[in-house]
Amino acid sequence: MAVLFGDEIEVRVRAFKADFFNPFDVMRIMVTTAGPGLSGVARFRSVLSVLAGGKRAAEMNFRTACEVADVFAKRLGLDEVVRTALGASFERWNGRGLPAGAKGVAIPRPIAHLSQELEVLARVEGIERALEIIRARRGKAYDPDLTDVVLDDGAAWWGAVEPGDPWDTALAIAPPVPALDDDDVHESLLVLADFADLKSPWMSGHSRPRPGGVRAGGRGRRPGPRPGMRGGAHTIWDKPGPLTHDERDRAETHALVTDRRLRYTAGLAATAGGAHERVDGMGYHSRLTGAHLDDAQRVVAAADCYQAMTSDRPHRPAMTAEAAVAELRSMAAGGQLDGEAVERVPAAAGHRRAARPPLPAGLTAREAEVLRLLALGLTTRQVADRLFIWAKTADHHIQRIYAKIGVSTRGAAALFAIEEGILAAEV
Repeated sequence: MAVLFGDEIEVRVRAFKADFFNPFDVMRIMVTTAGPGLSGVARFRSVLSVLAGGKRAAEMNFRTACEVADVFAKRLGLDEVVRTALGASFERWNGRGLPAGAKGVAIPRPIAHLSQELEVLARVEGIERALEIIRARRGKAYDPDLTDVVLDDGAAWWGAVEPGDPWDTALAIAPPVPALDDDDVHESLLVLADFADLKSPWMSGHSRPRPGGVRAGGRGRRPGPRPGMRGGAHTIWDKPGPLTHDERDRAETHALVTDRRLRYTAGLAATAGGAHERVDGMGYHSRLTGAHLDDAQRVVAAADCYQAMTSDRPHRPAMTAEAAVAELRSMAAGGQLDGEAVERVPAAAGHRRAARPPLPAGLTAREAEVLRLLALGLTTRQVADRLFIWAKTADHHIQRIYAKIGVSTRGAAALFAIEEGILAAEV
């Protein structure tokens, strides 16, 4: 989406305002947004390319979203009814949805789907215009009976819901449930972390601790995720050159979003949201100084830097572990990071190779290597070039990988690689 259209978040806004499953609306969006930054013949070629592969690419896009959603739903213990409904999130009443083209009553009753679009449209367009759009899609995108309920009561619902905080409102009406135990809390945080890391192939696996890696929060704590919600468009996260001042400001908002998303979890919001704070007060988003940073925040900040330094980024290759540790110590000497926290990072991570465990799902070392490159966003041709093999051979490896891990899309394969630590391991 980002490669073809630029700011994929803006495209999603346009898609909600239009009917993304109406061929005429799709054509208009593609023609007006394809080929960002191009002009003349180059832009014309880009538009033609999008139109030529549009349906197939869209189907794969939505199938990926459904597969990934199902993986997360299973990890969160959601039941079959919820999982089936998630798999039909992009189906439409008239059968023109994706990826399966289900129609009418064959679609699980799309209450959540219609509620989501009502809310987004109301926030973007206002409630009156939102109801006009929903009325126009009655019997096309939406179940006619559900649409009639929304048209009758939607304005009153919106008047009651719009002023409140969505999180507070959801918690107020949620049924009582037993408190999660430590293992469930840990898995739930991993779901948040993995979901955030799927935002960009450059961030895949960033929030998970590496094998034998840094323990978030200091001594005596189990290895845990460092979830950071990735706000902003791919044009920022995947940019190969320096960010502009505006782009940097937008990128830094992810720390604020992390803080807000975790504010209901005891003690975690300040720790995760403070991953980019610095002892000298020059970090973000709260610009805290050392006097206001606790032990956990200091260690997480150092661990986050180490993880980022030893990972590939669009503007630079990964550092070696030794170079990263040297850079951390330099930052400590310069007053940016806490010296004691920095010394815990190499001690916890360790640089000696451990005995290599067997690879998951019966993957061979070469298949794991191919999967790692797929998760980093490389095309089949790029995988082949990187490994000095034929493109057909690379595709053969990819199909075998899909069969072994039980997926059919790259998004789901990337999630498998994150979950199994393949991105973090040398293969």
